[in-house]
Amino acid sequence: MNFLKINGAHGEGGGQIVRSAITLSCITNQPIHLENIRKNRKNSGLKPQHLTAIKILQKITNADVIGAEIGSTELKFIPRNIESLELIEDVKTAGSISLILQVLIPVVSISQKKLSLTIKGGTDVLWSPSMDYTQYILKEAYSRMGINFSIEITNRGYYPKGGGEIKLEVYPAKIKLVNFFERKTNNVKLICTFSKIPLIIIEEEIEKIKEKICKEKNNVEIIIKEEKAIDSGASLLMYSIDDNSIMGVDTLFNKKTQNFDLNFNKFMNNSLGLDEKLADMIVVPASLAEGKTVFRVKEITNHLETNLFVTSKITGCKYGIGKISEGFEVIIEGVSNSSIK
Repeated sequence: MNFLKINGAHGEGGGQIVRSAITLSCITNQPIHLENIRKNRKNSGLKPQHLTAIKILQKITNADVIGAEIGSTELKFIPRNIESLELIEDVKTAGSISLILQVLIPVVSISQKKLSLTIKGGTDVLWSPSMDYTQYILKEAYSRMGINFSIEITNRGYYPKGGGEIKLEVYPAKIKLVNFFERKTNNVKLICTFSKIPLIIIEEEIEKIKEKICKEKNNVEIIIKEEKAIDSGASLLMYSIDDNSIMGVDTLFNKKTQNFDLNFNKFMNNSLGLDEKLADMIVVPASLAEGKTVFRVKEITNHLETNLFVTSKITGCKYGIGKISEGFEVIIEGVSNSSIK
């Protein structure tokens, strides 16, 4: 069998290579052989959220899989026919549901299928986009690219106990070109969800952030919601959206310091098209759009650089990165693959 070999130690050498490679393997029907998985991480190999994503995709694509085990540093994934399914899954840890959805949504939608999924795990955990980031930021970007999904959050799941649950619906897509150049709006939204933390503490923290936003002559809309969860915790999303930009930053409540470690200046000082986290997430669909997707970002992260490389290797898309006065402009020239129309 003709496997495309992917070195998981390339670039940042983390889980993003695994997610992108398997996603594109399914969409393009290309068997892949992943080696050195998460080689550059302290604990290398597959984690529970990677394994859950792989096993769900195995069901959706009727794939043959070799090496799908916790800690495995090598994986062979052979996708076959993709089906529309209704599934119930459980990560069984506080492993990130958001990172799993990054894999599932493009595969199902771009392949013109549907998915109804109920999944348990971590909704708001470290080193991962919060569920609100997925619901408000990624959903907006994907919608503009022709990928549509809906999320219902039944329970929040914070580290370390997890136990969160969401219901996901994914719909068939028609990939479209997008451009994200410059943020012009001065409207900012704050969404805070919390569980088993005194409301007064949350409100005091939000008020401090609100004062900072208003000092910068921005309008601010605030939503604070108490939600069910097994463990105590809170997450905060600050974002702005206009016709030419989608910008978000999220963080978790630090229970030791009793505050939100929000990178406020990073958000306020960025007037370009996308935040760096979202830029990374749109590479896969952009690689499959017919024509050029262009976006501007403050920095080229290791995640983005690695994702561009891996995606171009699998799809054959071309990309370029140019320096501009405030950051960088990225151009992705996608490929129209007849097998995914």
